[in-house]
Amino acid sequence: MPSPKRSSIRVALDVMGGDLGPREAVRAAALISKTTTIHVLLVGQRATIEAELAQVDHDPSRLQIVDASEVITMDEKPRDALAAKPDASLLVAMRAVAEGDADALVSAGSTGALVLAAAQVLPRIPGIERSALAAVYPTRKRTSSPDPFALLLDVGATVRVRARDLLFFAYMGHAYASRISKVARPTIGLLNMGSEPTKGDEVLREAHRLLAGDPLLNFVGNVEGNDIPTGGADVIVCEGYVGNVALKMAEGVTEVLRGLGKQAFKARLGWRLGLLLLASGLRQLKTTTDYREYGGAPLLGFRAPVIKAHGRSGASAIANAIKVAAKAARDGVCQEIERAVAGFLAREGGDPGGPGAS
Repeated sequence: MPSPKRSSIRVALDVMGGDLGPREAVRAAALISKTTTIHVLLVGQRATIEAELAQVDHDPSRLQIVDASEVITMDEKPRDALAAKPDASLLVAMRAVAEGDADALVSAGSTGALVLAAAQVLPRIPGIERSALAAVYPTRKRTSSPDPFALLLDVGATVRVRARDLLFFAYMGHAYASRISKVARPTIGLLNMGSEPTKGDEVLREAHRLLAGDPLLNFVGNVEGNDIPTGGADVIVCEGYVGNVALKMAEGVTEVLRGLGKQAFKARLGWRLGLLLLASGLRQLKTTTDYREYGGAPLLGFRAPVIKAHGRSGASAIANAIKVAAKAARDGVCQEIERAVAGFLAREGGDPGGPGAS
């Protein structure tokens, strides 16, 4: 686990992961080495990494190559690939974090492999049994935060959850928003089918009770699907099945709108002129919603930060993900989650039972 004696944060980068190959990851690390004090462990096939480094300006004192002979591709079944490839770059990077050689991890590779590898290698925060993958997404301007991005978790690390897991997801989101986005008291919402506390099944009703009664959290109650893009809360918690469906639907709607915009541009001269007048605003919107701006999605619940960069990430996006991972390690996101969970368990006497807890 992270060593307090080191003067600079060390981030393990899975160089071989992602759709664009090792070139973009190496260029990201080279950029980080020249512009920050972050130390990057380049984990992957040594010959490939050395060849890519020879093509770019970099500070070798802030880069370290960690050889890993195998690669997990995006089209492989995650569980089978992890079992068959113990020297895969993702696993070697994960072990570097678990053994204290790195403080955080970044990968643009397979999400499924990342979640499984973390579960197999990294120690969870005591008391947490289910991790959460958080989606960072843009919303309408929120009065509670100047940050244009909010968090939705879980979006696929765990399919079904208990009431206590949803409370712990709220702790994760609270810590991440307060430490990374610097929101003093982020608002927390529980995704449900209605705003009333009695809505939903036993798990959701019990989760509402736990969230409402927790002194740490700024809980605003149940939120519905339409509250996700409109900024109903800085952090919205839900089980992974629901979160994944919501995220994929949002991605699909975005693609449809882009297609409609292209059709409108081709259809009529008047519409084309209108879109040209809106061009600067559309460019600003694209910048706000571009995954390259926020780096990646955090996988939370472990004792070290793990950031999943987008599979199509180029050098700038991966560099941003490295910065976010380093910031999460430096600012103690995982430690804050651990303190919140420990406080709850102390109040509850450590008993894992109760309605919706199993």
